[in-house]
Amino acid sequence: MGKARPVTDNDRQRVRELHADGKGRNEIAKILGRSGRTISDIASKLEPPITFDRAAEVRTATEVRQADLAARRAAFAIKLQDIAEREAAKINEPHTYWDWGGKEHDFDTHTAPEPTPGDKRAYMGLVATAVDRSLKLSPPKEEGGTDKVGSLLTSLFDQLRERHGDH
Repeated sequence: MGKARPVTDNDRQRVRELHADGKGRNEIAKILGRSGRTISDIASKLEPPITFDRAAEVRTATEVRQADLAARRAAFAIKLQDIAEREAAKINEPHTYWDWGGKEHDFDTHTAPEPTPGDKRAYMGLVATAVDRSLKLSPPKEEGGTDKVGSLLTSLFDQLRERHGDH
């Protein structure tokens, strides 16, 4: 077995400096070519001793990240709700259809007074999906809110089916 290299005052000073720069124990060990255990020993014998315990910092960083993600989910839920409202408004509005084809590869459009029943069903599916995902990302605070929205969507589907004889 080789003889251990003695710890010098320069090693102690470098540990203190690197720690002050925010480096962790393992990173300092790598920089100085020492074991993590040696760096821990040096740190504990300094006056005042320094520690590499970062549990509180990690916990705070995790809480901040979770709060950021919650805010992003709430913002995305709003975008989904906007999509649902925009698409729901198209259900009874004039709708432009297009066709590209034929021997001459002609492009043609025509506007119908409202979408076909199949297209209305597609809009309703999009609206239902957007509202559902929005509610999952940001559930209503009041009790029974999700049930109310679900019954409203069911009612809208039923009205659409009745209007177009689609059972």
